[in-house]
Amino acid sequence: MRAMTARTVEHGPGDSVTEYDEISVGGDVVERLLTEVFTEHWAEIYAGPVIEGAAYEIRFTAKPAVSMLDGYLTVDVGAWHFHLCVGDHRGASTAEQAVLRRVARAAFFRTDGGSCVPGSWGLRLWNGRGEQMITVFFPNPWLDDDQRHVRAPRWEKTALWEALKARYTGTMS
Repeated sequence: MRAMTARTVEHGPGDSVTEYDEISVGGDVVERLLTEVFTEHWAEIYAGPVIEGAAYEIRFTAKPAVSMLDGYLTVDVGAWHFHLCVGDHRGASTAEQAVLRRVARAAFFRTDGGSCVPGSWGLRLWNGRGEQMITVFFPNPWLDDDQRHVRAPRWEKTALWEALKARYTGTMS
C-alpha cells in the first residue's frame, strides 16, 4: 500500500531533530493503520497525546476492542476508551466542524536528541486545526521492555516501525 512520501524535518528544543514521513489521510488509510496498530501491536506500543509540558505514554495491558462509528475510531480497553476522528463524520453541526475534527495530517516520525533517550520512533496524528490528536511510540532500541535505559541499543526493536512506515508511506529508513 503506497501513499504519500513527503518528508519534513523540524528542529526542536535541546537540539532535537524530528523527521516526519507523511501518510495519506484520504479514504480509510488512517483507519486501517490504527486498527492494525491497536489490534495486532497493542502490547508493543505506548500511546497518548504529547504536548509541551505533558506526555501521556499509555501502555495497554489487554488487547483493546477497536470499532468505527460515524468516522470515529474507538479504542476501548474496558475501564477506559478514546475516540479519534479518522473518517467522514456526519454528526458535526457544520461541514467546517467535521473538517476540523478529522485527521488532517498523519506521519511516522523519528526524533534524535533532546529527550530522555537518544531517539524515539513513532506515529503522530493532527486534526484540521493542526492540533496533535495522538502520538504512538513504537519499541525503542534504547529502552528495555520495562522502559529502562540500556547501555547498547538493540536496533532490531525498530523493525515494527520500519515495516509499517515502509508499507504506509512507501519509504525506507
